[in-house]
Amino acid sequence: MLEELLLFAKNPIYEQDITNPFANKLRTSFKLLIIALCTSIVLLLITSGVENLLQLEMGKHAMDDLFENYSPLLIFFLAVVVAPFFEELLFRGPLIFFKDSKFFKYAFYVFTIAFGFMHISNFEMSTQVVLFSPLLVAPQIGVGFLLGFIRVKFGLVWSMALHACYNMVLIVPVLIMQILEIPIE
Repeated sequence: MLEELLLFAKNPIYEQDITNPFANKLRTSFKLLIIALCTSIVLLLITSGVENLLQLEMGKHAMDDLFENYSPLLIFFLAVVVAPFFEELLFRGPLIFFKDSKFFKYAFYVFTIAFGFMHISNFEMSTQVVLFSPLLVAPQIGVGFLLGFIRVKFGLVWSMALHACYNMVLIVPVLIMQILEIPIE
């Protein structure tokens, strides 16, 4: 899987695998979910290390406001249903227009990077946030690459499903802690 991702990263092409059985697609999705989670954790640890080392203050994160002001059910719905649906339509849907274009590679990476940087809006804007934005959104750029990969291999519904599963794995433990009233620090 990692070798296939590396080859795709070097030369992304729009090539749907319509003959692949559902079970194989499911297995591939699970592998991509594990890769996405592991990559995000490593990148978040690096980001946290840089923040601590340089004594940076990145401000309040948008998720903090969500957890303070909305019910767990609404947060779950927004993170696991609404966000994956609309973000995939916006950032992976248009790839179809570049399917046979010599510019597909560029379009793929523009949409991947745009997806990542869209998430900078989760932070309070400051000079530090802007300067460190590539590091802050690196996890989303990495996940965006994997979502783009599965989108061109299996279709838009698969990228929506992977995006929903990724968000769900990240959000459900926090929601459980919120429901059980365990302080989140």
